[in-house]
Amino acid sequence: MQTLLGDLRFALRLLGRQPGFTATAVLVLALGIGANAAVFSVVNTLLLKPLPGVRGDGEIVGLYNKNTQRAGDYRSFSYPNYVDIREGARSFSGVSAFTLSWRG
Repeated sequence: MQTLLGDLRFALRLLGRQPGFTATAVLVLALGIGANAAVFSVVNTLLLKPLPGVRGDGEIVGLYNKNTQRAGDYRSFSYPNYVDIREGARSFSGVSAFTLSWRG
């Protein structure tokens, strides 16, 4: 225990001699911890917590539009197709749509 306390006092003395390095190290650690907490919050919210309104497995299903031009490929629905599916859905309590798009 004495060795640990001696090492701790030595480390604090060294950090006190170089305040610029100490401030930089503390700032880098704070930014790293903050970024880690932010990323975990996003992952926790989007991937780990269940979606609101969903009570269990099997309550969310995906509908896909098969591409007849290329085997094993799928394509997105047009908005009028989506409206037809939404209006005609008798097996689902609700239908929603999303698209993944970005500009590169």
